Amino acid sequence: MQSARIMEFQKVAEAAAIASAKWIGLGDKVAADRAATEAMRSAFNDISFSGRIVIGEGERDEAPMLFIGEELGQGGDEIDIAVDPLEGTNLCAYDRPASWCTIAVAPRGALLYAPDTYMWKVAGGPACKGKISIEATPTENVKAAAEALGKPVSEVTVCILERDRHADIIRELHEVGCRVKTIDDGDVYWCIATALPDSGVDLVMGAGGSPEAVLSATGLKAVGGEFSARLGFDADPHGAEKRARAEKMSDIDLDATLSMDDLVRSDDALFIGCGVTDSELIKGVHEYPDGTITTETLVLNAYDNSVRIIRTCLRGEKGSVRI
Repeated sequence: MQSARIMEFQKVAEAAAIASAKWIGLGDKVAADRAATEAMRSAFNDISFSGRIVIGEGERDEAPMLFIGEELGQGGDEIDIAVDPLEGTNLCAYDRPASWCTIAVAPRGALLYAPDTYMWKVAGGPACKGKISIEATPTENVKAAAEALGKPVSEVTVCILERDRHADIIRELHEVGCRVKTIDDGDVYWCIATALPDSGVDLVMGAGGSPEAVLSATGLKAVGGEFSARLGFDADPHGAEKRARAEKMSDIDLDATLSMDDLVRSDDALFIGCGVTDSELIKGVHEYPDGTITTETLVLNAYDNSVRIIRTCLRGEKGSVRI
C-alpha cells in the first residue's frame, strides 16, 4: 500500500479514536461505539477513493452506517474495507486497557466478503506457521505450538474470550495443562499480540465476530503469523437465518476451513489500529489541558512486511508539542 494511502487511512482510525475517547470511563459503550463509527465514516468519505465495506457494523438492515456493502469515498482506486470502529467497547466505557479503532484495507475483491456472523478461529505467531489449524483440536494445537515454540505445554498461554460457548474449550485447555488467559473483549488485539515475542500470549482460540477475523488475518499476514478459521453459524443465535442470507451473497464454501490467504487474498493489504485506551502495545488517546491531543497508531503492511508505530501530536491553536 502506497505511503500516501497509509497516512490517509491512519487519519481515519485516528479520527475514530479521538471521537470515542471522549467516552472513556463513562459507562456508555453504545455512545462510544456510535462516536467512533460516525467519525470513521465521515473521515472515509473525505478520501479520494472508491471504498466498499465488506465487513463492518452489520448488514444494511441492522446498521445505519459502515454496513456491509456500503460505498464510501469520493471516487478513485477501488478498495475493500473491513472495520471494527471500536474494538473493545466495554474496555473504552469502563476505562480498561487495549480498546482501539481498527481498519483493514486491500484492493477490491481481496478481503473476504463474509456474512455478519461468528467465526471459529485459531491464531498464532510466525513460529506456528503451518503448524496449527481450526481442523485440529485445542489439545493438538497447543501441543503443536509448544513444539514450534520450543517450550513445554505448561508454558504455552492461550487467550480466549470468556463466553459460555467456550466452556468446553477452556476445560480442555486446562486438562492439557497449558495456561489460559480469558478476556472480556478485544480478540483482534490479542491475535496480533501472538506475533510479539514478549506479549505473554502464544495462541488465540474460540469464536468471535467475522470482522475481527478478517482484521486479525490482515495484521498477522503482515508479520508472518498464522490464522485458520471457519464460519461459526452454530455459535450464532440467528445462525440459520444468517446462513441462508450468506448462501445468496457469498461465493465461498460456507463449511470450509479458511486460511489466512482465503481471508486476505492479496499481499497489498494493510492493517491499522489506533489506540483509544493505553495498552502494552500502543498508547491510547491523551488530551491535555492546553488542548493538545496525542495518539499512537499501529500500522502493519503486508506489502513490504513492515511494522510502524505512528505517534501524532495534534496541537490545536495554543497547544504544546508533546512527543
